[in-house]
Amino acid sequence: MKSRFVPYASTPGRLLAQLFSDISVAVWTFLWVLVGLAVHGAVSTIADVGDQVEGGASGVAGNLASAGHSADHIPLVGGAMSKPLTAASKAAMDIAGAGHNLDTTATWLAVVLAGAVAAPPIFAVVVPWLVLRLRFLRRKLAVAALAATAAGEQLLALRALANRPLRRLSEVSADPVGAWRREDPSVIHGLAALELRSAGFRRGNVR
Repeated sequence: MKSRFVPYASTPGRLLAQLFSDISVAVWTFLWVLVGLAVHGAVSTIADVGDQVEGGASGVAGNLASAGHSADHIPLVGGAMSKPLTAASKAAMDIAGAGHNLDTTATWLAVVLAGAVAAPPIFAVVVPWLVLRLRFLRRKLAVAALAATAAGEQLLALRALANRPLRRLSEVSADPVGAWRREDPSVIHGLAALELRSAGFRRGNVR
């Protein structure tokens, strides 16, 4: 991949700063993902209770219903014995339904709470970092496009006159504007190098 399309500077100092920011954002995101997973796991224990209640109550309801069906065939007292068993079976089914609702609600709540805890701090860091990185890449591409033109060095020098601090300009020439107007090659070269460096390129590293 051409260096102009890589969202990193080729100057050592700026490259180290970018790598440090990337690692910091990755660690920050990883830590908050762990927090979100911990919250999810804590709330999910409630869902496990609901699942256990549903399973146990369903089993009891099935046994009671089976017992009521069998008791119904007992002569004389079968009907009297079957009714309470059937009623108990229905009550157990109601408990199973409550357990199912608890399981469903707790499962949904675990996801919502995990996202609510982890997402805000992650986005608060990742979004500004991503905006800065895209802005850097956009500027790097613009400078690379200028450098690829026939009069690219002069254009970069002009951008440097407009954008770079006066202290940096005076280090190149005591009269950088006049030298640019006179098309002084060494001054234009120095000014262009300033603009390239500010965009993350080392001089001669534009491809």
